Amino acid sequence: MATFVQRPGPGGKRVWQALVRRKGYPQQTQTFNTKAEAQDWASVLESEMARGVFVSRAEAEGTTLAEVLERYAREVTSVKRAKGEISIIKWWAASPLAGRPMASIRGKDVADTIKEKETVGASPKTLLIYLATLRHVFNVAAREWGMESLRNPVEMVRKPRLPAGRDRRLVDDEQARLLAAAQSYGGEIGPLITWAIETAMRRGEIAAMRWEHLDRKARVLLIPETKTGTPRRVPLSTAALGVLDGLPRRLDGRVWGMRPDSISQAFERVCKAAGIEGLTFHDLRHEATSRLFEKGLNPMQVAAITGHKTLQMLKRYTHLRAEDLVGMLG
Repeated sequence: MATFVQRPGPGGKRVWQALVRRKGYPQQTQTFNTKAEAQDWASVLESEMARGVFVSRAEAEGTTLAEVLERYAREVTSVKRAKGEISIIKWWAASPLAGRPMASIRGKDVADTIKEKETVGASPKTLLIYLATLRHVFNVAAREWGMESLRNPVEMVRKPRLPAGRDRRLVDDEQARLLAAAQSYGGEIGPLITWAIETAMRRGEIAAMRWEHLDRKARVLLIPETKTGTPRRVPLSTAALGVLDGLPRRLDGRVWGMRPDSISQAFERVCKAAGIEGLTFHDLRHEATSRLFEKGLNPMQVAAITGHKTLQMLKRYTHLRAEDLVGMLG
């Protein structure tokens, strides 16, 4: 049986408190601005209790998004490799939703809030990352922190559409021109270009390479820390081993002396010197992945080398040329 009592609220405003008691269930109470709202809330709870499907809303209704975000940053984000997530948490914590109880946040509220990020020029990919973080916050709260009654409002938000993946590959004599310009430029950029094409490794993975992770006899390189958080072993071609054989051994144990940003800057200058437009260092990973398929490897084999987690992501980074597939058709 539900009871309703009018009480003084914040600023002297009168509010209605609903109290629901039923044998076998913990007492439920909530405060509303109108009696009609209180009655609707109590009616839903009584119906759920009568049908045996009631799940307490106390945690979700009594905990704000700001409080959950603080706990999430402390217990979840702190143990992730992607430390940049903390800036996303701070953005949501500074949003108008932060002071709202978790149970009160709807899909429309999330959509309206994320539009603020869009108006300052955030890309669709950035918006998806912000939404994915909030989605995980709600999932953790529902599954692990006693808020089983929560509906995840992010699931109701229309997701931004990503632009088509880049399909830039090396054409004609671009590889030869690149390597010639790199040789004139000097330093490590020439061997780095060849290494990227032979291994399909990410820029950050290349920059972090250490000699101790190379198994020369097995022709395998260990990548202990990856973007996806899963270590992997990359098989090395004869050309890749040739690159390593031509490098001096550094005293600090690193294979390359260049940092990720320096690699991109040097590559940009080499492209300019070679008269090549619209090519980025990351495009070499696209090129390498496509060449693995052209060599006859299947998707699972390619994913084991490149580290792609899903076939959908592998497809976005793979661009096979029809001309190169003709010979495989007979």
